[in-house]
Amino acid sequence: MTHHQALQDIIEDQLSLASIHYLRSHYQEAIDIYKRILLDNRDYLALNVYVALCYYKLDYYDVSQEVLAVYLQHYPDSAIAVNLKACNHFRLYNGKAAEAELKTLQETASPSFSFANDLIKHNLVVFRGGEGALQVLPPLVDVIPEARLNLVIYYLRQDDVVEAYNLIKDLEPTTPQEYILKGVVNAALGQEQGSREHLKIAQQYFQLVGGSASECDTIPGRQCMASCFFLLKQFEDVLIYLNSIKSYFYNDDTFNFNYAQAKAAVGNYKEAEEIFLLIQSEKIKNDYTYLSWLARCYIMNHKARPAWELYLKMETSGESFSLLQLIANDCYKMGQFYYAAKAFDVLERLDPNPEYWEGKRGACVGIFQQIIAGHEPRLDLSHHRTHAPGALP
Repeated sequence: MTHHQALQDIIEDQLSLASIHYLRSHYQEAIDIYKRILLDNRDYLALNVYVALCYYKLDYYDVSQEVLAVYLQHYPDSAIAVNLKACNHFRLYNGKAAEAELKTLQETASPSFSFANDLIKHNLVVFRGGEGALQVLPPLVDVIPEARLNLVIYYLRQDDVVEAYNLIKDLEPTTPQEYILKGVVNAALGQEQGSREHLKIAQQYFQLVGGSASECDTIPGRQCMASCFFLLKQFEDVLIYLNSIKSYFYNDDTFNFNYAQAKAAVGNYKEAEEIFLLIQSEKIKNDYTYLSWLARCYIMNHKARPAWELYLKMETSGESFSLLQLIANDCYKMGQFYYAAKAFDVLERLDPNPEYWEGKRGACVGIFQQIIAGHEPRLDLSHHRTHAPGALP
């Protein structure tokens, strides 16, 4: 602060101040300084790269491209500028488009390429969706700050949560991305190990980012607040934040998975079912959380049969037993007694618990009452024997 007060209105001091703003993630303040200097010094072309970097950090990738083009007209083989252009392409289009931008730089083998070699190797891993991560990223962990973060992301995608945690546990977060990633890792570890402590840390990190002045109106900031409320099981609040950003996540499986769970948790089963069924990822569709929530939505929407079919497709396991219990109890509660009886029947065979016998008996009585009242067609129950894993003939 002492040095800050000694700043004068000269270019060197103002550029130093802009750099500090940038390092503290105050990108708009840095842009204001650079633009002011550029007004009087059009020939300070490198400032366009700094401005473009700031716009990139603010997620204005198209604006970043426009500003960057001014510099690239004069210095088309600048490694820093070409790399930034590639990063903008990655955000605006895809990894293939980004990689094509870097290709020209690799082919020229200019001195600036060797200077930025590590940076380009690192970014190619990102553009290729993590391909080669274990070969390229570990040596760069203490060279390029993002290398550690991207290696953590790679481990998370491989479901190696412990390895991700070991890599990030000693990192003192300073940027929103670091706080978010520490939050995600702690949330994943907390859910995997049933650790309330890790879940609490995750919730605090998410709250810190989502509640900060710089991030509260950004998409990641709103995702953080949604995650914070999700961990607190405050699903009405989760939906406020997810509704505000859903147009940016059209057909995004992970977003839809969380969105559907929140809809179901507040009792909006019809919409929840529709959103669950949009999900394409086989990994999510085989997840017990997905199966159990979808089964509940089916039953609450008076579609017990597809819920039963979800169970029939599962291998016999603790999870299939849990799904059976959910189907039995939810069907009973919703008056869908035929499938309640089927589920209680299998449960009783797998575990001769008097409660399952009571449930089966109650469900059978319920079916007969519905038939007598004319609410259900007559069933020849002898043709509706239950075939299930572990069931006796």
